[in-house]
Amino acid sequence: MLLNFLDELRSAGIRASLKEHLTLLEALDSDVIERRPEDFYYLARATYVKDEGLLDRFDQVFHKVFNGVFSELGEEQASIPEEWLRAVTEKFLTEEERAKIEELGDWDEIMETLKKRLEEQEGRHEGGNKWIGTGGTSPFGHSGYNPAGVRIGGESRDRRAIKVWEKREFANLDSTRDLGTRNIKVALRRLRRFAREGAADELDLDATIRGTAKQGWLDIRMRPERHNAVKLLLFLDVGGSMDDHVKVTEELFSAATSEFKNMEFYYFHNCLYESVWKDNSRRWSERIPTWDLLHKYGHDYKIIFVGDAAMSPYEIAWEGGSVEHMNEETGETWLKRVVDTYPAVAWLNPKAQRTWQYTQSTQMIRQIMGDRMYPLTLDGLDDAMRALSRKQG
Repeated sequence: MLLNFLDELRSAGIRASLKEHLTLLEALDSDVIERRPEDFYYLARATYVKDEGLLDRFDQVFHKVFNGVFSELGEEQASIPEEWLRAVTEKFLTEEERAKIEELGDWDEIMETLKKRLEEQEGRHEGGNKWIGTGGTSPFGHSGYNPAGVRIGGESRDRRAIKVWEKREFANLDSTRDLGTRNIKVALRRLRRFAREGAADELDLDATIRGTAKQGWLDIRMRPERHNAVKLLLFLDVGGSMDDHVKVTEELFSAATSEFKNMEFYYFHNCLYESVWKDNSRRWSERIPTWDLLHKYGHDYKIIFVGDAAMSPYEIAWEGGSVEHMNEETGETWLKRVVDTYPAVAWLNPKAQRTWQYTQSTQMIRQIMGDRMYPLTLDGLDDAMRALSRKQG
């Protein structure tokens, strides 16, 4: 099993050596950890992974190799199929039944009701329409249905929650990912601007020929080397509904990384707020204030947001509307600050353009962006790059 684990790590591009494998075996033999799956996971990860950019690959390999193995080790765990458990807690509703379920009201009413539920509820609840629990039609809990509520734990199903209370782990985009199409690079090149900068260290062949012909002797002319003068700042939406668009977003990210020397990127979730982050594994401990970015990067930077713009309208228009924290200022406030600070701003949306009209949040962000939202297609990229070029010109 462990040798197979080693082979799978190597196949995934993680340079796991035999020495590291022996180190892991020695650690296990010396009982440096408790005999628990979680402890083994962290020990193996610390042994094999030397680059944080490979953490997501490691997780995928670990799940592939050991999925189902650890559950057999615990005597108290029953081998009940997941679909059986799901059938017990989920209540499947027809469209007519869904239409009859009413929302609690606006943001303040929902949060006030949740506060009361937390104070009153004493135990677990399943399948109801009021208490915090699983299944049913309650606006609080998970695995049920309600037009707008607070998801506490569980996994997203209908993606209608206005706030999510759980610890979320997002994977960094992989800049080494092979592109699905070379045309993404071609589209991005429309944005590139070249300028003569620096010391005269490049031979100007045309000027040398003209000077030599005019002077009658060899007249070598030099010029500054060409540099890519475009400065690009990417804001990348990760997690949640963006999990459906990881492939195309990684292709764009990889292409931009190779095409632009002066490129910076930061992650956000759903909407821009008072802070962003560079590493998703440290998104709670190492955050960068958005104000610092607005002061650090000059007005000559091109700004590109990448996200599906699909979220609760509260996340854009309300203080405290973020699904993950109590934001003191609205997402709209922060987006407008970026738009007001930088002349060249665009939003790339991986969702099909024909669906934008059906999502209120998409229409709101599109309006904030001054209608500068483009589909993440080759034609959409081409239009976005042209628009960004005009803004600078």
